[in-house]
Amino acid sequence: MLLIASGGIALFILVTLWLGISIVPQKQEFIVERLGKYHRTLTAGLNIIIPVVDRIAYKQSLKEFAIEVPPQEVITKDNITVSVGGNLYVSITDSVSASYNVANWRYAVEQLAQSVMRAEVGKLQLDDTFSNRSELNSAIVHAVSERSSGWGVFLRSYELAAVEPPASIKESMERTMKAERLKRASILEAEGKKASEILEAEGKKEAVVLEAQAKKEAKVLAAQGQKEEEILHAQGQAAAIEAIAAADANSLKMVGAQLETENGKNARDYDLAKRAIDAKQALAKESTVMLLTDKQTDPAETVATAMAVSTALATK
Repeated sequence: MLLIASGGIALFILVTLWLGISIVPQKQEFIVERLGKYHRTLTAGLNIIIPVVDRIAYKQSLKEFAIEVPPQEVITKDNITVSVGGNLYVSITDSVSASYNVANWRYAVEQLAQSVMRAEVGKLQLDDTFSNRSELNSAIVHAVSERSSGWGVFLRSYELAAVEPPASIKESMERTMKAERLKRASILEAEGKKASEILEAEGKKEAVVLEAQAKKEAKVLAAQGQKEEEILHAQGQAAAIEAIAAADANSLKMVGAQLETENGKNARDYDLAKRAIDAKQALAKESTVMLLTDKQTDPAETVATAMAVSTALATK
């Protein structure tokens, strides 16, 4: 009997130890109640509880959840009914609040998101629901996070999945978009034509200006060329006159030097006598009477007479 009793006690202890061991997986938390009241939170790893007295009341996952918000009919600010749906991305930050402050935090967050989405979409025009999705998502996240903060739930983001207007509105939008595309095409074509005409006019203007500048530069270059030519011609004439004068001066200098010699004097007298004879012959042709002095044999007289006759003939 003692052996059986000892075996029963050992078995009870083993069962108690087995029931008192709780292993919490990673990214989870277990809520432990003692005698029906919250006692503590078990984190990931090996934990020991007291069987019968303690029990695991809730198991909360700390992973991020994606909750689909079903599409619902929403009336926009311009009184158009659209179907709007989306996805919530949430995670638990306080497992105690998520366990005790709300009966079903998933359902509560989903319903809250739908209510906020209806309110936010109702503030917008239909076109804004398509073009301002990021602002709409941010507004929904802010509103849901503010109201669900007591549930221990953190809303990371909200994404509109679809915004479906009625078929008649879609057809009207398609026609509007088509008209808008045609309008933009016409505007772009007109702007292109305008730009082309402006460029063509500017090109013609630049061509005229360049042609005028070219003519002006050609005239300036021609005038400069003519001026330089005249300057060079004048410089050439001056140089020629200087050269002739220098040659005459050298010639006279050489003649004067030769006249100082005996042979030069004889040549001078000969030349003068020859000129006198030629002058007398010219006078004889001009007049039938010619008076001669008695000093015709004097060379000096002959030279003087020749020079006088030559001067007289030159003045006729």
